[in-house]
Amino acid sequence: MDDLFKPKEEKRGINKVFLVGLIIGAFIIGAVLWVLTRTPSMEDQIVQVLEGSFKEGSPEFEELNKDIIISTDDRTVQSPTGMGRISMYITGKVRNRGTRTFDILEVNVAVVTQFNDVVKEKRILVVPVQKPLLGPEETIPLTLSLDGFTSQDDRANIRWKVTAIRAVKNPD
Repeated sequence: MDDLFKPKEEKRGINKVFLVGLIIGAFIIGAVLWVLTRTPSMEDQIVQVLEGSFKEGSPEFEELNKDIIISTDDRTVQSPTGMGRISMYITGKVRNRGTRTFDILEVNVAVVTQFNDVVKEKRILVVPVQKPLLGPEETIPLTLSLDGFTSQDDRANIRWKVTAIRAVKNPD
């Protein structure tokens, strides 16, 4: 009679379905991590895109740079952050006033003091990231943010400068 009220002990083991799911999940996570480590970093991808472009100092750069006009928009905004810093949201336009089509255009934007000392700067790849090509008489709007300013920083002006450029070769 004592055996009647005694709870039966069940044999506890490892659930085979759970174990198989765990192994498959670990394999999938490992495969995703392997693929992610095989892709090049953003810096490597940008260097690869900029190969073959003309940089400052070359005569080709000076000739192509004459066709590019960059202007700052009136909608540039300064905004305080929760950490006591200031972020600047800079807007502008890049215009191709020439007759060539550009397939690479890298621009440097810098916030400078009233004595033209650089406070902060940032390089952005305009073409082909924002638009695949910049044709003749076309304009591309630019928007970017620069973070980490203090209230004591002299943010007197914004300077734009083309740092890399390449035109599409016309088939003759």
